Amino acid sequence: MAKDDKSTTVDKGKGKSVDTPAKDKASNAKGTNGDKKDKKDEVPEELSEEDQQLKSDLEMLVQRLEEGKKELYKPSLDQIREFIRTSTSSMTAVPKPLKFLRPHYDTLTALFEKWEEGEDKVAFADILSVLGMTYSDENRLDSLKYRLLAPTKDPGAWGHEYVRHLALEIGTDFAKKQSNDEDTKHLHDLALSLVPFFLKHNAEADAADLLFEIDSIADIVPFLDENTYARVCLYMVSMVPLLSIPDDITTLRTAHTIYRKYDQLAQAMTLAIRLNDVELVQEDFDATSDPALKKQLAFLIARGGIRIETDDENIAECLNNSRLSEHFLALGKELNILDPKTPEDIYKSHLENARGPVSVDSAKQNLANSFVNSFINAGFTNDKLMLTEDDSNSWVYKNKDAGMLSATASIGMIHQWNVDVGLGVIFRFMESQDNNIKAGAALAVGIVNSGVRSETDPALALLSDEQYLHSKVPQIKKMSIMGLGLAYAGSQGEGLRELLVPILADSSLELDISAMAALALGMIFVGSGDGDVAGVILQAITERDEAQLKTKWSQFLSLGLALLYVGRQEDADATLEVLKAIPQPIGKATSVLVDACAYAGTGNVMKYQSLLVLCNKHHDLEEENKGEDLYQAYAVLGMAVITMGEDIGAEMALRAFGHLMHYGDPIIRKMVPLAMGFLNASNPQMKVYDTLSRYSHDNDIDVAVNAVFAMGLVGAGSNNARLAQLLRQLASYYHRDPNALFMVRIAQGLLHMGKGTLNINPFHSERSVMSRVSVASLLTVLVSLTEARSLVLDQHHYLLYFLAPAMHPRFLITLDEDMKPLPASVRVGQAVDVVGQAGRPKTITGWQTHNTPVLLSYGERAELEDEEYIALSHTLEGLVVLKVIQPFPFSFRLSPY
Repeated sequence: MAKDDKSTTVDKGKGKSVDTPAKDKASNAKGTNGDKKDKKDEVPEELSEEDQQLKSDLEMLVQRLEEGKKELYKPSLDQIREFIRTSTSSMTAVPKPLKFLRPHYDTLTALFEKWEEGEDKVAFADILSVLGMTYSDENRLDSLKYRLLAPTKDPGAWGHEYVRHLALEIGTDFAKKQSNDEDTKHLHDLALSLVPFFLKHNAEADAADLLFEIDSIADIVPFLDENTYARVCLYMVSMVPLLSIPDDITTLRTAHTIYRKYDQLAQAMTLAIRLNDVELVQEDFDATSDPALKKQLAFLIARGGIRIETDDENIAECLNNSRLSEHFLALGKELNILDPKTPEDIYKSHLENARGPVSVDSAKQNLANSFVNSFINAGFTNDKLMLTEDDSNSWVYKNKDAGMLSATASIGMIHQWNVDVGLGVIFRFMESQDNNIKAGAALAVGIVNSGVRSETDPALALLSDEQYLHSKVPQIKKMSIMGLGLAYAGSQGEGLRELLVPILADSSLELDISAMAALALGMIFVGSGDGDVAGVILQAITERDEAQLKTKWSQFLSLGLALLYVGRQEDADATLEVLKAIPQPIGKATSVLVDACAYAGTGNVMKYQSLLVLCNKHHDLEEENKGEDLYQAYAVLGMAVITMGEDIGAEMALRAFGHLMHYGDPIIRKMVPLAMGFLNASNPQMKVYDTLSRYSHDNDIDVAVNAVFAMGLVGAGSNNARLAQLLRQLASYYHRDPNALFMVRIAQGLLHMGKGTLNINPFHSERSVMSRVSVASLLTVLVSLTEARSLVLDQHHYLLYFLAPAMHPRFLITLDEDMKPLPASVRVGQAVDVVGQAGRPKTITGWQTHNTPVLLSYGERAELEDEEYIALSHTLEGLVVLKVIQPFPFSFRLSPY
C-alpha cells in the first residue's frame, strides 16, 4: 500500500472498493474544507427570465455563425449588433450582451479568421472591435485591431465609451510603433475620424488628448466651429505647462491660429506675447483696422514689455504707456490715497516693543527711510521727505556717501511713469557738484522712464551724454549704465547695443562697470537670445583673470548672459556648450543660471530635478576656495524660476525648500527664503510668510536677513495686516542689529508699496503670461542678495532699485473708445479654474460688486456685471476698453391682455 501510495475507499453506488491516489484524496479534502470561496464562486449567477432569454438568443446567434451558412451571416450579425446597441445596463456595469458574449469571444475570433473577405467580414470585425473592449490589455489591443479591419463602419455608432476606449488603444499603439520607427499613418487617420465625434458630444478635452497622444494637435483646426473652439483653446493652453519641448510651442501656435481664425485678436495677441514672437505680435496688431480694438491690443503689448512702432499718435500713446501715470493718479484719487505717507506711518514705532537701549546708526536709518519713502509713495509724484523747495536743506544731505546716491535715485521712483514732471525735479540734482548726487540723478532718470516710452527718448539723450555714460567718475558711469538698463528693459534697441557693448568689452575698466554693462544689456535684450551680446559677455568672462572672477561683481556677468535666454529653452544649448570650456567656478555657476532662466516658468520636471540633484553635494570650503559652491545658490533660485506659474510644481518646490533648509549647506540655506519669496511674489499666503517668519529668527544672520527681505517680497504691495504685524515684531527683535533692522525697514516699504496699489508678480493676464522683464528685474535683486553683506547691506544698496521694472499697478480701469475713464459695474471674486468643465460654469466665486476703477489681488478675477458694455479684452485686468452695446431702434410693449 505504501509502495504504490494508494488507499482503498468504497464506491457506495456499486458496493466495491476503488483505488484512489493519495494526492487526489488530499485534493478533494482541500476542495471540501479549505477553499470555500472558490466553491462559492462556482455557483452560477441567477439570471432573470428576461436575461436568460437574452443569453439564449445570443448563444443561438453564435451557433448560427458557426454553422457556415453564408445566408445566415448577415441577419445574425445584424441581430447581435441590435442587441448590443439597445442594451440598457447602468453606466457602471458592463452591458449584458457583452457580458454574455464574452465566453464565446475566442470562438468568434477563430471563426473570423476563416471567413472570406467581403461585406459580412467587415461587419463581423465591427462587432468584434466592440467585444474586444472586454479583452483588451497593453499587449492585446483587439478593439483597435478589428476597427482597422472595418474601415467603412462608423465607430461613433457604438457610443462614447467605446470611442474613448478606442482612443486609448490608438495612443498606446502609436507610442509603440513610433519607438520602433514603424508606419503610423493608419493610426493617424483613424484618430482624426474620431475627433468630430468627440467635438459633437461636448468632449473637447478627449479630442485634444487624442491628438496630443499622436503628436498631431495642429490637425484639430479644421474640425472646430464657433461652438467648440473656445473650450478647445482653453484646454490646450492649460496643458502647455505639462508638455515637453517642442509640443508646448506647437500647442501655443495652434491655439493662436484658432483664435485668429475666429477673430479673437485679444486672445491671439496674449499667446503671441507669451511666445515672445515680435513678428507674430506685429502681425496680430496689424490684423484689425478698428481703432478701439487696436488700442486694446496696444495696452496688451505695452504690458508684455514688447516694443513695436506705429504712425498713429493715439495708438502710440497706448503702446508707450504714456498715460499710465495719469490713470494711476486717477486711481489714487478714487481711493482717496493721494496724500503722501511718511516712513513713520508705515513703521508705527509706537507699536514696537523696544527692549533695552537701541544702538542707533543714523546713516543706516536715514538710508532705510529713503528707500521706504520711495516704495510707499512710488508713482504718486508727491512725498514729505525728498520733494522740498529748499535743495540746500534736502533730505539728500542727511545721508552720506553712497546713501546720497540712493536718496537722489528715490526721486525717480516717486515720479515713476510720470516722465515730464519727474525729469523736471531730477534736473535740479543733475547739476550738483557732488558726484554721488549726480550719479543718483542718472539712476533716477532711468527709474522714472522704466515701463514707459517716449518718442524723444529722454533717458537715452541724457544718459549717453559725455558727463554721464562716458564720465571719468566710475560711480557716475556705472549709474548711467544701470539707468539705461532700467529705462529700456525689454526694448532690444540697437542704439543701446552700440553704446554698451564697447564698455562691456573694455577689459581695462573696473570689473563692476563691465558687469553692470553686461547686466544692462541682459535687461535690454531679455529673452531675445541675442547671439552677438551673448558672445561679447562670454568673451568678457574669458578675458578677466581668475582672481577677478571670484569677486562678487562677476555674478552680474553670469546674470547678464542668463537674462538673454529667459524662456528660450533649447536656444540656450549652444551657449551652455561654450560654458563647459570656461574656467571654474564661474563656468559651472553660469551654466546653472543660464539653464534655469532658459526654462523659466515652464515647469520642466527634468530641469527641476537636475537642479535639485546639484543641491545634494556638501562642500567643506576653505576661505581661498570661497565661491566654489555658488552654483548651488543659483540652483536653489533656479528651482523657483522654473516652477513659478505652474501650481503643482510650485507646491512641490516649496516642500523641497523645507528639506533643503534642514539638510543643505549654508549657501543653500540662505538662498531658500529668497527662492520662496520669488515663487510667491505679491502673493501673501499664510503658510509661506509664517515659514519665512520662522527663518527670520535663524541663528545664521545671512538666512535671517534674506528671510526678512523675502517677507517683503511675498507681501509686496498688498498691505497685508498680519505681515505688517510680523515685521513690526522683527523691528523690535533686531533693534540692536543695524543691518537686520535696515532689511526689516526695506521689507516694510515693500509691503506697503504704492500704498497697496502695486504688485511685482511676473505673471499677468489672469496669470497666463509671464513678463520676462519682471523676471529679470526680480532675479537681479535676488542674485545681489547672495552676497547681501558685501552688496546691498554695504555700499551697493542702489541695486534694490532693480525692482522698478517689475512694479506695476494692480488696477482694473475701464475706458471708452476715446480713452476717457468709463466707470462700469464689475464683479470681483476668486478665480475658478473651469478648464474641461461641462456647460457654462461660473468663473469666479465669492464675488463682490464694485464700480471701476478697482484693485485686483493675486488670484482674483473680474467680470462685467451687466450687458450694457462689451470688453475688447478677454481678461478684465489693467486698462480695458469697453464698447457700448447699441440698443434696438424700437422696442416691443406687451399688451396687458
